[in-house]
Amino acid sequence: KQKLAQEVMMSMSMRETISGNYNTKEDIKTLMKSSFKKPNAAVGQSGLQALYETMFRNYGILVGQVLVTKPDFYNDNTRQQLFTTINELLQLNIIPIINTNDAVSPPPQKDEDPEGVLGIKDNDSLAARVAVETRADLAILMSDVDGIYDRSPSHEDARVMHNFNPVDLAKVEFGEKSDAGTGGMESKVRSALWALENGSSVVICNGMKYNTIRKIMRGDKVGSFFTKAEVDAMPVEVLAKNARSGSRRLQALAPEARAKIINKIADSLISRQDEIMSVNELDLRQARLDGVVGAMYSRLAFSPQKIQALATGLKQIAATSYQNVGKVVRRTKVSDTMDLVQRTVPIGVLMVIFESRPDALPQVASLAIASANGLLMKGGKEATNSNNLLMNIVKEALSEYGCADAISMVSKREAIGDLLKMDQYIDLVIPRGSGELVKSIKEQSKMIPVLGHAEGVCHVYVDKYADLEKARAIVKDSKTDYPAACNAMETLLVHEDLLKTPVFDKICSTLKESGVAIFSGPTLAKHLTFGPPQAHSLKHEYGDMACTIEIVKDMYDAIDHIHKFGSSHTDVIVTDNEENAQIFLESVDSACVFANCSSRMADGYRLGLGAEVGISTGRIHARGPVGVEGLLTTKWVLNGDGDIAADY
Repeated sequence: KQKLAQEVMMSMSMRETISGNYNTKEDIKTLMKSSFKKPNAAVGQSGLQALYETMFRNYGILVGQVLVTKPDFYNDNTRQQLFTTINELLQLNIIPIINTNDAVSPPPQKDEDPEGVLGIKDNDSLAARVAVETRADLAILMSDVDGIYDRSPSHEDARVMHNFNPVDLAKVEFGEKSDAGTGGMESKVRSALWALENGSSVVICNGMKYNTIRKIMRGDKVGSFFTKAEVDAMPVEVLAKNARSGSRRLQALAPEARAKIINKIADSLISRQDEIMSVNELDLRQARLDGVVGAMYSRLAFSPQKIQALATGLKQIAATSYQNVGKVVRRTKVSDTMDLVQRTVPIGVLMVIFESRPDALPQVASLAIASANGLLMKGGKEATNSNNLLMNIVKEALSEYGCADAISMVSKREAIGDLLKMDQYIDLVIPRGSGELVKSIKEQSKMIPVLGHAEGVCHVYVDKYADLEKARAIVKDSKTDYPAACNAMETLLVHEDLLKTPVFDKICSTLKESGVAIFSGPTLAKHLTFGPPQAHSLKHEYGDMACTIEIVKDMYDAIDHIHKFGSSHTDVIVTDNEENAQIFLESVDSACVFANCSSRMADGYRLGLGAEVGISTGRIHARGPVGVEGLLTTKWVLNGDGDIAADY
């Protein structure tokens, strides 16, 4: 239409000079706006094909034009010839550009679907027919909007329906279609539904955005995917939005109310202990069938003692929660009329991802409630039954104060990628699990900060001034108390002067008697003729009953080793030399640095935080075990009396 109008107008002055029998410019404009669509098609088809040929040629790809009319689809012989041609082009790596010959095709009729076969009314129905006839796996119908919305796209709360089930058709209201074509969103939807019913998947998306096809093919949530599967879970966008509003309701509660919610969760853990143990056994049974062993299995298992300790920790969080939100950090008298206050406020909405440790769910939920943060959680599938029950306990406690939406559980792993793009709702991501999990989350999260640690390569250094009994107790506890924990000892460093003494032998015997497999570092291996096997790496997190033992020249060599091979998590010195202890504590650059105590003390519960949402080895915002304080930020409140900048 544009091409025809342009060329007619440009040549009009010459035509008017030759003869006075041609239509005027005004006549041409009127005809172009009315029913003259076939001339538009006749003029435009060649230009469109030329454009395709030019663009695909840049990639070394040939294209072939296939013009069709409606009778080509209704006649068995011509339809067979048509799709033979299309398939032969595809086999030759030639892209078929299929278009209806609108220069000769009759205008579409409203009722053109004989015996359930989709009639060719526009490019959308043409695409659906071609997809089904060629048995295509996927048809992508492109528009200038992002997909099908649950209401008018111009509405403030409009949301793209990323999964579209045929039953959703009744929920959609279609707007007016453009005058420039014969299709529109209603035609796209009805064509897509017909293709879905006849075996072809369909995505309706925005073709104006970059790399859309590649994103769809790699599984990104782009556009509206047509599916017969019933989506029973609430869309993650809604969960994230609810968490934001739920956070504000939590913040509006009195501190006493937030404490009561946490105490209710703690009490429910004790009163429903048998139910929790029974449900947890279902997860453990499935884990055994799936071959889950070692650290992951240990983290998955509940015990009465573990539940009791968990409830005690939650009570501790509740007891210390009254001054968390709204605490004055700084107060300044700016002038006689202006008072400035800096006070604590929630970060907003947290997203916590954890693997195979259902006890993390009530811990993290309670910390979020104590800090008035909204929370989205994703637990490991191996703890599905346990997590569902614990989530119900949390929801029941929150619902008594109208805040049930503040905390939600995300059910599908695929939802994580979508949530990591929702920086308008989520403010901080905290992964708790394997190094692979943390690395993966950090790589995926481009806009939302990630708090956590990728590895827990913790060291215990036994100085030459160490007391033997203290050393044996600390080394044993650091490794064997809970070997799957991220704060368990993975490498034992020993001063070289102790190598030929009973101290070294007795420490090694203590580990062996406890069932710990020992691997030697390269320096130790040089000193032993028939020693333990050599460790494949000095930067290795066993997460099990195993550790590396290495010899160092002195304390400074130990510090250098920790900085080279450690993960900045938790490192310990055992010594009776106060000067060495202080040098070690000041020099080691880790989140937790201890003298003469077990590395297992690097825990929010043991350090009096009640619980921890995770351990951070980063340097910004929070470091070490992150309790309630790490989930708060501040805002500045200024009260004045008509003050303006010019006065200052």
